[in-house]
Amino acid sequence: MKITRITVWQLDLPLSEPYWLSGGRLKFERLDSTYLRIDTDAGISGWGEGCPWGNTYLPAHGPGIRAGIETLAPALIGLDPRSVEHVNRVMDVQLPGHAYVKSAMDIACWDILGQSAGLPLWQLLGGSEPAPVAVNSSISTGTPDQMLALIAQAADKGYTVHSAKVGGTDIALDIARIEAISNGLPDGHRVTFDVNRAWQPATAIEVLNSVTARDWVEQPCETLDQCAHVAGRVANPIMLDECMNTMQDHLEAWKRGACEGVKVKPNRLGGLTRARQIRDFGVSVGWQMHIEDVGGSALADTAAIHLAASTPDANRLASWLCHYHLNIDPIPGQGARNVSGSATPPSAPGLGVSPDPDTLGKPHAVYD
Repeated sequence: MKITRITVWQLDLPLSEPYWLSGGRLKFERLDSTYLRIDTDAGISGWGEGCPWGNTYLPAHGPGIRAGIETLAPALIGLDPRSVEHVNRVMDVQLPGHAYVKSAMDIACWDILGQSAGLPLWQLLGGSEPAPVAVNSSISTGTPDQMLALIAQAADKGYTVHSAKVGGTDIALDIARIEAISNGLPDGHRVTFDVNRAWQPATAIEVLNSVTARDWVEQPCETLDQCAHVAGRVANPIMLDECMNTMQDHLEAWKRGACEGVKVKPNRLGGLTRARQIRDFGVSVGWQMHIEDVGGSALADTAAIHLAASTPDANRLASWLCHYHLNIDPIPGQGARNVSGSATPPSAPGLGVSPDPDTLGKPHAVYD
């Protein structure tokens, strides 16, 4: 089997309402997504999506994905997409780094591998069944009352796990947010306080040693060094996210005792191949993990849910579904969706998502 064509589409994904994080420092109103289809000489096609969360959240942006694919495509035509490790090695030779550029390509190769084998991705990735995955809400930064109201709205939709965005320079306000939310959660619900690297180490230590809440705290500071410094001086379990970009980052975090868990995001790491490697490392060292993608439609969400569903229960925390923040749906009725607070991956061979090209508009580029 050989890759014969790579087709790329650009999609604007407006958010249903503006979204603030990092203590209100960053605002987002739309996402720039790239859909990709790989065609083969065997008549099997695979789909992938790459979608950064804007261009200020991480060192990634939508146009960069499409520019990178233009660089990579000539070297990939003629390869067997089922040899996912080899495809990744070729991409790394042709374009060192730029992991986010490679994610859609890698996911599309996994889609083809699953279809060729007649197996869903959750099974190829190590799962024994299409396990339902808990879905967490994402609560935008606001006053304590505003954030509690958003949690109540999410609870009405079936969510029992929440990611509350805190962080900033107002220490008293952050303490008030954390205490009010932790004390005001409905019975049986859990919360992670996501700082999105907004605190300086001294601020993180002051805030977390001032609150009685012992819930998860995610990415309190910018760098791994800073987060490790904080982790040794507070009682809250620490979750790392934005500073974890390579396997070496994860090895260093483990050696330094910098966290009790991580977020595993295929788009940030380069696709399912790299995300699976890091997931397996996390299982081996006893981490708990949120497995979800950086952004995108239900296509990107579904790829991440396949990996989450194949992860042992003891190591799997809730996953976030970006497509619930969008006011458009490029693949209506398909993929992993929130049903009473959980999402289940499809059991069709491969990814289990097949967009209608006619609804995507004119392709941005075709390589053959």
